[in-house]
Amino acid sequence: MNRDRWTRWPSREALTWAGLSLARLWFVRVLRVVILGSLLWNAFHADRGWRLLDGVALVLAVTWAGWAFFRVSYAHRLRPSLALMAVLMGAAFAAQIADWRLLALVLWCGTAVSALERLPLIAAGPCVLAAMTGYATYNNDSWLITALTVIGLVLAGYTLRLDAEARGGALRLLTQERAARAAEAESAALAERARIAREIHDVLAHSLSAQLVHLEAARLLIESDATKDQILDRVVAARSMAREGLAETRQALSALRGEMTPVEDFLRELVTADRASVTVTGERRALPAEASQAVRRVAQEALTNVRKHAPGAKIQVCLRYGEDEVRLDVRDSGGQSPGELAASGAGYGLLGMRERAELLGGSLEAGPGEEGFVVTLRVPG
Repeated sequence: MNRDRWTRWPSREALTWAGLSLARLWFVRVLRVVILGSLLWNAFHADRGWRLLDGVALVLAVTWAGWAFFRVSYAHRLRPSLALMAVLMGAAFAAQIADWRLLALVLWCGTAVSALERLPLIAAGPCVLAAMTGYATYNNDSWLITALTVIGLVLAGYTLRLDAEARGGALRLLTQERAARAAEAESAALAERARIAREIHDVLAHSLSAQLVHLEAARLLIESDATKDQILDRVVAARSMAREGLAETRQALSALRGEMTPVEDFLRELVTADRASVTVTGERRALPAEASQAVRRVAQEALTNVRKHAPGAKIQVCLRYGEDEVRLDVRDSGGQSPGELAASGAGYGLLGMRERAELLGGSLEAGPGEEGFVVTLRVPG
């Protein structure tokens, strides 16, 4: 044993009844009641007069001292523990002299076992030695029976100590595991909140900003006495954007519930209003939910940017299934001038898509191509 093993207290978890089975708990309680009842019975029936009162008082005093020892040893207070142990051994010596042999036997054995179970080994050793010396000195049995009894008590006390330390270690591990699970649940909740926040931005940001542009244009046309048809075109465009935003919101809610259509079908529906073609290569398969959402949102954001900055451009959407990843390419042929929606939005769309891809262990690249602009997404899948 190393030095720390000799000087270390049993853990507080080991010094309580926490973790004990119900049967063992009741066994300990009944055993204590039986021992106390036997001592009182012995005191009442063996003596009369003042000697009877002395016996009862001594039993009650050592009961209190034993309770106090359990309290101070739980608090890891060495000096009060040793002082109470000395009091209990003194009471055992007094009981032996006064011929209360049952009380003396209980005290000699109880102090030895309790010291081994609840004190540091370096302090428990002298206590056990003193208790067992007192027991052997006043015991009338043969030396062999006395030796076997002493060895049995020492082994019992040390076994109880090992059992209590194992139980305390298990309780600490259980507490740590519960804390880890709580932290994991909190982390999962925060991650889910972040995912919902990304969905809200990806679905509503560009739709609402485009609606604001059309409505602001309608307001300016009204103030400038524009024709009814011009104003109506703006209102119709804003209504169309609202419908698209509502449809995308429903898609996002379906995705959060796990009710997503295949990615290929989603892409074909997405480009119906644009001059776009969709190509799918590789062996098609079901993608993880996060990867599927990333592909959908990047495609939406890329098409929105084309409408803003290169209206009327031809768009090519290509989805490639690799062995361990899926790749999405969105290319446009470029436009003559930015569309009237180019000023809408705050420019965070592609940044959010890049963050989404990196969280999945993938990447997103966006920049000029041979003709127009190219957005390339790679995510594990």
